[in-house]
Amino acid sequence: MAIKQVGVIGCGLMGSGIAQVSAQAGFPTVVIEANQAFLDKGLGGIRKTLDGLVAKARIDERARDETFGRLKGSVHLEDLKDCDLVIEAITENQTVKNETFAKLDAICRPHALLASNTSSCNVTAMAAATRRPGQVLGLHFFNPVPLMKLVEVVRSILTDDASVKTAYEWVQAVGKVPVLAKDSTAFIVNRLLVPYLLDAIRVYEGGLATLEDIDQAMKLGCGYPMGPFTLLDLVGLDTTMFVAEVMFEEFREPRYAPPPLLKRMVMAGRLGRKSGRGFYDYSK
Repeated sequence: MAIKQVGVIGCGLMGSGIAQVSAQAGFPTVVIEANQAFLDKGLGGIRKTLDGLVAKARIDERARDETFGRLKGSVHLEDLKDCDLVIEAITENQTVKNETFAKLDAICRPHALLASNTSSCNVTAMAAATRRPGQVLGLHFFNPVPLMKLVEVVRSILTDDASVKTAYEWVQAVGKVPVLAKDSTAFIVNRLLVPYLLDAIRVYEGGLATLEDIDQAMKLGCGYPMGPFTLLDLVGLDTTMFVAEVMFEEFREPRYAPPPLLKRMVMAGRLGRKSGRGFYDYSK
C-alpha cells in the first residue's frame, strides 16, 4: 500500500515537526489538536519555522507556501477518515493512547496504518485496543523533528510485515533514516541513552567533578555533540525522569531508577530550558 495522505494527532513540539516534514515531502497532512487555541499555536509554529527556512535561503517562498498549503488543521478526529497513515503524538499516557487508538480504529479506513510517536509506552497495548493489530506500530521521531534524521520503526508481536514495509518506505520518503526495533520499553536510543544520563547525575551527586567538567569530558573525550547535563536540560528533567520510571517499572534494574537529585530537581520545578533553570541557569 502506498501512503497518499497522512494524519497527525497533536500539534505540539513533536506533532508539529512530524506534520511539517510530512507536508514538506509532498504529503497532504491533516493535523488534529484538542482545541482551536492549541491548533493555532501549533500551525503558527510551523509557519514560523518555514519562514525561518526562507530567511536562511534553505527553501524559497513557493516551497514554503506549497508546504503550508498541504497542511489542514482540525479539532475533530473524524477528519482523519481518509488518511492512509495516522501518527499519534499526544501525551505519554498509556490509557489515553489506548483509548485514542480505539477511536481511530473506528474512524479510519480498513487499510490505514496507525502509528505512535511514543518513546516509552507499550505499542502492543495500543494495537490490542484495535481490530487491526497487524497495522499498528511505532514511529519514534526525535526532537527537533525537522533536523534529526533518525526514526525508530517499532513493530509489536502483532504487527505484520506489510505494515512495517510500508511505514519504513514512508519514513524514507520524508527524508529520514529508519531503523527497526522491537516493541520493548525505550526501544534502541533511550534504552542506551537514559542509563548514561542517569549515571552522569550519579557521578555529579558523588562529587567526582563539576557539571561543566563532566560535560566537557564527554564532549571532548567521547566526541558527543553536547554533554549529558546540557542534553538533560534540553530534553527536560521531568521527561527524563518519566522515561526512567517506566523503564524501571518494566525491567526492575537499579540502573534505570531515577537518582534522588533528579527527583528533587523535578519537585523543585527545575526542569531544564523550558522552565528557565535545570542543571544550568537559563533565566538570563
